Amino acid sequence: MSAREGVRPFDLLTPAERDYFGRFGNGLVVVLPAQRPSTSDWGRGGPPHGGAWIHVGQDGKVRAFTGKVEVGQGTRTALSLLVAEELRLPISLVELTMGDTDVCPWDMGTYGSRSMPDAAQHLRLTGAATRNVLVEIAAAQLGVPPGDVELSEGRAQSKGPRGAKPIGYGDLVRGLRRLETVPTSTQPIPPPEWTRAGHPMVDIGSREVVTGARQYTSDLHPPGMLHGKVLFAPSYGSKLLRVDLSRAQALPGVTVVREGDFVGVAAPDPPTAQAAVKALRADWETSPQPSEKDIVDYLRQHPAEGEDFWDVLHHKSGDVDAALASAPISLHETYTTAYIAHVPLETHAVLASWEGERLTVAMGSQTPFPARDALADALGLHESNVHIVVPPTGAGFGGKHAAELAMAAARLAKASGRPVRIVYTREEEFTHAYFRPMSVIDVRSGAGKDGGITAWEFHNLNGGSAAARLPYRVANQKIDNQSTDSPLPQGPYRALAATANNFARESHMDELAARVGADPVEYRLRHLADDRLAAVLRAVAARAGWVPRTGSTAHFRDGRGRGIAVGLEKGGRVATFAEVRVGSDRRLEVLHLVTGLECGAIVHPSNLRNQVAGGTVMAIGGALFEAIHFEHGRILNPKLSEYPVPRFHDVPPIDVILLDRPDLPSQGAGETPLIAVAPAIANAIFDATGQRLRSLPLVPEGTVP
Repeated sequence: MSAREGVRPFDLLTPAERDYFGRFGNGLVVVLPAQRPSTSDWGRGGPPHGGAWIHVGQDGKVRAFTGKVEVGQGTRTALSLLVAEELRLPISLVELTMGDTDVCPWDMGTYGSRSMPDAAQHLRLTGAATRNVLVEIAAAQLGVPPGDVELSEGRAQSKGPRGAKPIGYGDLVRGLRRLETVPTSTQPIPPPEWTRAGHPMVDIGSREVVTGARQYTSDLHPPGMLHGKVLFAPSYGSKLLRVDLSRAQALPGVTVVREGDFVGVAAPDPPTAQAAVKALRADWETSPQPSEKDIVDYLRQHPAEGEDFWDVLHHKSGDVDAALASAPISLHETYTTAYIAHVPLETHAVLASWEGERLTVAMGSQTPFPARDALADALGLHESNVHIVVPPTGAGFGGKHAAELAMAAARLAKASGRPVRIVYTREEEFTHAYFRPMSVIDVRSGAGKDGGITAWEFHNLNGGSAAARLPYRVANQKIDNQSTDSPLPQGPYRALAATANNFARESHMDELAARVGADPVEYRLRHLADDRLAAVLRAVAARAGWVPRTGSTAHFRDGRGRGIAVGLEKGGRVATFAEVRVGSDRRLEVLHLVTGLECGAIVHPSNLRNQVAGGTVMAIGGALFEAIHFEHGRILNPKLSEYPVPRFHDVPPIDVILLDRPDLPSQGAGETPLIAVAPAIANAIFDATGQRLRSLPLVPEGTVP
């Protein structure tokens, strides 16, 4: 890893100012210009992005660039497939660079399942425009009309039976330094005509993953590197009053830095770094903090001032109060979800180094461009003097957005004059990263004598608005969310608030179905306003062998129960079926899960299937037993021995159903598969026992209360 002064990142220049050919050699460059609206435009103009660009080199390789990153979700292969598809060449000739702030298009970040709707579409457009230019160049060299040119396997040839010898792309662009912009009229190849995308494909780099050869940030070790550690507060809400650095400074080879509230050390090896942190003598001022047992009341009593621009929902139609007052059948219940941790396999890791006044940071980040901005602001640098690269990263799940650890490594590297790497221990990951927000959700509903839902009132406290809107037809509804002053640090988590909101809604739908004596599948289909979601529900019910049932009591079939739930989020549609058994000792066993997903045109089928299965497994933890326990500002279970995540014995057979819709745009699938798992299991527990559980995790001790 190196840094150079005077480098001008491409996203800070116009396409005409960028030195494409000086950096990547002669050839053809095609650019999709950035769409980077001002803050006031974001709500109207959609997510801002920096477009894409493609270089066809004299070596015959195609180099594509996107600001999105790969943090284990498999998008590198999917995006490369789409470039190969548009340019009609083997995927082995595509080199995709992601999230490098010096050469990639600016991007807001990799989250919200936006890689497929955004980056995939941008690369398709850029690839299609590149294909059109290659056809034009080939037509001139072959002496035929453009309509007689055929591109195949990285070569151009005439369609005629006695056409000239095929010309490889490298020879087509030899000696060129041609820059083109994607025309607005460009049309990518429609999914029904795909010959590469949409078909089975081995993931790029899969051999390196299974052999351990892949180098993650936590594996990087440049010559002279030091190991960094940060002095952290003993509890949330603590303020540093004073610190004695002398004992740490006296240790051989140790650099100690204090800047404001930041105190950190760098040492030749991890044990010395740990010893140096322990040698610091700090005095802290603590403040009272709420504990887990009081958290629901605390959140109700501490609404946040103002509203989050990005996560506010106040939806109302009809007259909910009047409809509730006149409804023959009514329900009013509260559902809660706990704070939970991201638990990535690779903890937070950063490596910082300086060359003159230019800083380079390798980090597992979902937001390299915002991280660059944050570092520049914190360190008083121009953006062009900060370079972020994102090596392969061992998962993020929404938890790798912050730049504070990069700032720490940068300060230590500056003071020591050597590269500094900081890697969180597992305990630091639990105690100094942020959590999925806790939710407290109040739901009131009303139904007529025929079971039709006439009123729906839904209020999420603290969790967020994702997936809170109803996919069901209800004339009178009121849906909103309220931020609070959370006592624990909280932030994005895979599927955000959609898991909590879906758990509350789909549990409540089951309660309504039981109250009116309706079959849970039929009751949902009766009210669903989304035909795509109805199709997924039918497919899952058929695969599970769902037997319609009626009546207001559970089946009590030898402790076995079956439940189902649906969800609509991030443009995808999901349904999950669960079968459980509750033993005589009340211990819960999940016997079988079926998850069906429809997310438009499928680009990389095997990876999508893995995403659905992996998301389902991850959701089992939050559904059954994952929860952060805390008291007076301290995390009580900051170890994997104390914070359970799904083990092999927790995972039942999982059937995955993929509904391909080549007539629809591809949507992201990293989050949506999670959101129906918890309510499906909760509904199955009710079917088995007649007991309704309304708080996640459902069985933290493994047994039904």
